[in-house]
Amino acid sequence: MKILLLEDDTMLNDMITDYLSSTGHVITSTTRGKECLEILENERFDLLILDINLPDIDGFTILETMHKQKRMIPTIYISALIDIEDITRAFDIGCFDYLKKPFHLKELTLRINKILKTRIVPQKHKRLSKSYSFDSETLTLYFNNEPHILPTRQLQIIELLAKNRSLVVNYDMFREYVWNDDFIDNATIRAEVNRVKKVLKEDFITNIRGSGYLVKRPE
Repeated sequence: MKILLLEDDTMLNDMITDYLSSTGHVITSTTRGKECLEILENERFDLLILDINLPDIDGFTILETMHKQKRMIPTIYISALIDIEDITRAFDIGCFDYLKKPFHLKELTLRINKILKTRIVPQKHKRLSKSYSFDSETLTLYFNNEPHILPTRQLQIIELLAKNRSLVVNYDMFREYVWNDDFIDNATIRAEVNRVKKVLKEDFITNIRGSGYLVKRPE
């Protein structure tokens, strides 16, 4: 996995970096929250490992910032904070796991392996983004392998885009498939697609100006 580590204790940072690198992961590490956000603006990661108490931008703020940008990256907090209020807040804002310091490095590996298992997408699912996939047999949209329930029309939009992944779906295709050839103007179609985009936790639908919409094949 490609992992971004934020830990301001330089000795612990080096220990975690060396250990995870030795187990086959690609690690980028920093000791400052501000630098962590700057790195996240320019690179994509499979996992974040974040300390919470930092002198500048804390780990809570970083994850909240990512979610406001609709960027959902599995996150493990490593922290000396043991109050239930802190742990509750960590999970409330969307962390995957919480590891209390001090911890054995092998335990961190166990937590990472748990994430790897949950993020394996079944073969019959068509990948739409890092976390989203679509099952064309059951017509179900999944986020991290959990069903993401949508109204029928919005699900039809996703289905059409998934069937034509890497191809531009034009407005006539939407009219034919989603609105059964009823005369619907392009503005109405754009409004409905925008409603879909707003409820998604990752924005994988690209607007092709004047033509329609596209779901790119994830890297």
